[in-house]
Amino acid sequence: MVSTHDRPRLTVAIVGGGIGGLCTALSLHYHCGSALQINVYEQAPQYKEIGAGVGIGINAAKLLYKIGIGEKVAAIAGKRSGIWITFRKFDDGTDVVTVPLEETGEVRQTPVHRAEFLDLLVDIVKQRNAADLYTNKRCRKLTEDGDQVLIDFEDGTSTKANLVIGCDGIHSAVRAQFTSDNPDYSGRIAYRGLVPISEIESWWGFDTYSVTWLGKNRHFLCFPISQNKILNIVAFVAEKEENLGDLRESWTAVGEKQEVFDAFKLFEERVQKVIQLMDDQPSKWLINDRKPLDQWVYLGGKVVLLGDAAHAMTPHQGQSLELLFFDRTNKRKGAGAGQAIEDGYILGRALSDYLQSSHSSSDALESWVQLYQDVRLPRAQKVQRTSRDAVEVYQAQADIMKDLPFDECVPEIHKRVIDRMRWVWTDDIDAEYDQAVKKRKAPSISAHI
Repeated sequence: MVSTHDRPRLTVAIVGGGIGGLCTALSLHYHCGSALQINVYEQAPQYKEIGAGVGIGINAAKLLYKIGIGEKVAAIAGKRSGIWITFRKFDDGTDVVTVPLEETGEVRQTPVHRAEFLDLLVDIVKQRNAADLYTNKRCRKLTEDGDQVLIDFEDGTSTKANLVIGCDGIHSAVRAQFTSDNPDYSGRIAYRGLVPISEIESWWGFDTYSVTWLGKNRHFLCFPISQNKILNIVAFVAEKEENLGDLRESWTAVGEKQEVFDAFKLFEERVQKVIQLMDDQPSKWLINDRKPLDQWVYLGGKVVLLGDAAHAMTPHQGQSLELLFFDRTNKRKGAGAGQAIEDGYILGRALSDYLQSSHSSSDALESWVQLYQDVRLPRAQKVQRTSRDAVEVYQAQADIMKDLPFDECVPEIHKRVIDRMRWVWTDDIDAEYDQAVKKRKAPSISAHI
């Protein structure tokens, strides 16, 4: 935590009160303390999430422990037993590849119920007095105003901040101020459900870890959340865009259970039993993606993008394989909670170093915020790219597998999956930041070093 050097507090406005926004608020408070006045602006009437599971990888879990909230998050999580995930053949359930966990002492994979996680983050923010929380604040417009940014909200109110952080998801209003790109359909839809684990214990046959049945053009994912009391289900199906119908425009669609049975009719008995336990009308939505964005910093360092607003990704790998959800306005958000947590942690470190430096000009702030982008952008884009690649592997559609029967794809799937998450889990985020600081040539940073 930094000292303020008797300088005025830096006012930070976090636009978006989801997991990324609240974890960022906690990280900034941990690293910078009272040197920042942090305000979080949520567009919905309350801080509340709907539904599904969030898989927090070991890389992000480490950072939650570093900012002092890891134990509390672990207490609401599902528990694992040495395995991250087992991939199974669709028809007979035999093993394709089982991936062990990467764990360090008490730090472990942390699958949580999204709503429970958000409620916990809100409670911690309030307990620590880390930020002021506002609701019904939908960002409409940003305007540069000297060394501040004026934020106009749709309710007619406005506020100013020295730094605006856009944490408002795949449909980010902050991002829309600076780029006109739109989300792209990824080629997959998904059905989602929650089932009490007590209803499957007698025949499930798996311990406390994720299970995915793989088949051509579809895969069926299950994993435990809520202290292993609930099984989260996400059933992915490749679908041509011309067949989407009303789903293309709807963000609150439901399907029929029979659709799930039809899509997975060739899958083994345990999959059929799980589908039978799903709601008669499971939630159904298309999975969107965005092209990589090479600039996250705007208005001379006074606006920065973070999380899905910067790098929305498909939910098929590590930071995202276990994450699908609707936001408070029933619009599907992106799928990279782990990467958003990494973003907030590194931005916290960058602002701490800025505050400890002898420079207080806006140019110096821009240099440190740019350093956040330099550290985070390559890694986040690699996760984006490999997540897109992963689903092609899981559904046996990657290059040489595309025209082969599934059984002939199994050895190739094993080879491509067994180690694909290691770099995500084991890269040292702090070391990457420290190395970037040393390499920087900007006077404001080199003088500090």
